[in-house]
Amino acid sequence: MLAVRSTVLAFLSFVAVAPTALAQEASQRPKFQLFRQNEDWSQFRGGDGAFDKIKHININGDGSVWVSLGGRADTRLESWENFGFGAANDDDFILTRAFLHADVHFGKKVRVFVEGKTAQSTERELPGGRRGLDVDTVAVHQAFADFQIVKNGDSSLRLRAGRQMFIFGAQRLISPLPWANTFRTWDGISAQWQNGGWTIDGFYSHFVPVRKTARNNANDDLEFYGVHASRKPKKGERGYDVYVFGTTRPGVTVNGTTGNERRHTIGGRTWGPIGDGFDGEIEAAYQVGEIGSNDVNAWSVTGVLGHTPEGWKGKPRFFVGVDAASGDTRPGGSVGTFGQLYPLGHAYLGWADIIARQNVLAGQIGMSVNVAEKTNAKVAGHFFRLMERNDAFYNVGGGVAQTGLSSRDVAQELDLLVTHKVSPAAKIYGGYSYVFGGGGLTGATTKDIAFFYLGASYMF
Repeated sequence: MLAVRSTVLAFLSFVAVAPTALAQEASQRPKFQLFRQNEDWSQFRGGDGAFDKIKHININGDGSVWVSLGGRADTRLESWENFGFGAANDDDFILTRAFLHADVHFGKKVRVFVEGKTAQSTERELPGGRRGLDVDTVAVHQAFADFQIVKNGDSSLRLRAGRQMFIFGAQRLISPLPWANTFRTWDGISAQWQNGGWTIDGFYSHFVPVRKTARNNANDDLEFYGVHASRKPKKGERGYDVYVFGTTRPGVTVNGTTGNERRHTIGGRTWGPIGDGFDGEIEAAYQVGEIGSNDVNAWSVTGVLGHTPEGWKGKPRFFVGVDAASGDTRPGGSVGTFGQLYPLGHAYLGWADIIARQNVLAGQIGMSVNVAEKTNAKVAGHFFRLMERNDAFYNVGGGVAQTGLSSRDVAQELDLLVTHKVSPAAKIYGGYSYVFGGGGLTGATTKDIAFFYLGASYMF
């Protein structure tokens, strides 16, 4: 109880302090974004906010060289019972992180963006202890140079080199994983072409694993490359994503097949209105490649149907969806298990993060509603089953959680999430998830999971 009390007090202190530094709205003020490099402060000339003077600082006399400074701070209390379906895995801990960045512009064609971070956790006694997902003492989070090659009306071509984050589509396959305390980053080069409503990204990179107390270096064995094209919809239209991703991993084992892995993921997504208050989304991907001398052939598909009744208070949206990712029919030999790449799993497969987008059939049903002007609540129910009993139940990181399940029934989950926007710069959120162990789990792993969290975020 003392640990819980101290974590709640720390959270309340953060919420109490953050709004005192909030900036008043001013003309030409851009919105804060997850990717801070996407904010355009070129036309901003200050307001009454505490940090407004550092958002656009002229370096030379004509203002062609200027810098924008900023940062963010986050804290989250997590409280677990039976983490990972383990009967004795109970713990409460606090995650905190802070980012500072400098965005330096040299005229209109060259910019350098540098962002540092620190991520910390109080003592975490769950399996894995304080993981690389939780702790990164002091690190270079992003550091890249941008070169504007073409800028002509709606058309532009930008080259980027250095450490950077990637986010594509709905983040089902590629995400910087903002829920993790340390995020994900890659070292590499990328190019972005924008023409009208289309944005095309091409890139070649290496993943940067977190080393908690040492310098983070790219792993040359973890290649990530590809092309992603997206057309964002105008009002009343549909949006489209098309992509080809390539990944490599050394010395992997998937359902009895071992070797160096190379996969190519080819897929697409469409989303948007389908008439009379309904919206729909479909995403599908197919994978080919090899693990050692054995072929990979795998797939995944997602379908979501939503409905927002016209004129209802709070603009509720009801939704139902299905996620399926292939499994392997037999151990050894060719591989049919889908590889989930670098996903944002919990946004679609439950906030308790118990399962990967691998060898899974999942369903969800729920609703979101604005319970107040700046407060949104979302409730969802999920079920999780194996596609193939001869393959494993994979945890959220893609590792084997359990093999030899007595049936395909893995679990069912109930989620509640409430988010309140304190200001354009600050938000608070909290949620509760309960996971019912399914009939296919064995031994102590049949224990149900309870997960409570409370967090706050502030940007400047």
